[in-house]
Amino acid sequence: MLEEKNTYAFSAGDITVDEMYKLMTGSVVPRPIAWVSTRSMEGVLNLAPFSFFTVASRNPATLLLSIGPGVGEREGTVKDTLVNIRETGEFVINVVPAVLAASMQRSSADVASGEDEFELAGVTPRAGIRVDVPSVLESPIAFELTLDQVIAVGTDHLVLGKVEHIRVGAEAYAGHYKIAIESWQPLASLAGDYALIKPAFSV
Repeated sequence: MLEEKNTYAFSAGDITVDEMYKLMTGSVVPRPIAWVSTRSMEGVLNLAPFSFFTVASRNPATLLLSIGPGVGEREGTVKDTLVNIRETGEFVINVVPAVLAASMQRSSADVASGEDEFELAGVTPRAGIRVDVPSVLESPIAFELTLDQVIAVGTDHLVLGKVEHIRVGAEAYAGHYKIAIESWQPLASLAGDYALIKPAFSV
């Protein structure tokens, strides 16, 4: 670390991966949360949150999800979400309103591959329209996606999913294809904590 007056400067080669991760996740904020539902080849449902998530393309409509390696006791393994997406080619990204924060947090637990994380989170699976993967019924918006490609980037994998269908609850729809953001209070990920979006303003 190079310390200057009123400045701290960090070179990537001089700090650890975890230290760099803290700097990035505390700076690139707020981040939306992709609550990803998948189904294994054996039919087991998986549900997990990811905050490295954004729009990749408007045409064709494509969302981008970054999935890191397993952690804790599963360090060095591939996460079930990535395994399922690769094997089935389908997944759903559900948005996370503030009222589902506790359920989302429960689904982030490191559990055995055979455990149904919809049950763990206490949420209801809703059958997909264009994919054989359920969305979270309680989530106001769900994107059904088919896998476009997986791109390895260092230890992580970028997953590009083509949007096949969008379900929007009445409470989140403002008409004319617009979303009533203030009505469903999207949850934002910070550096280990969460926040709500304050009233919007124009510049």
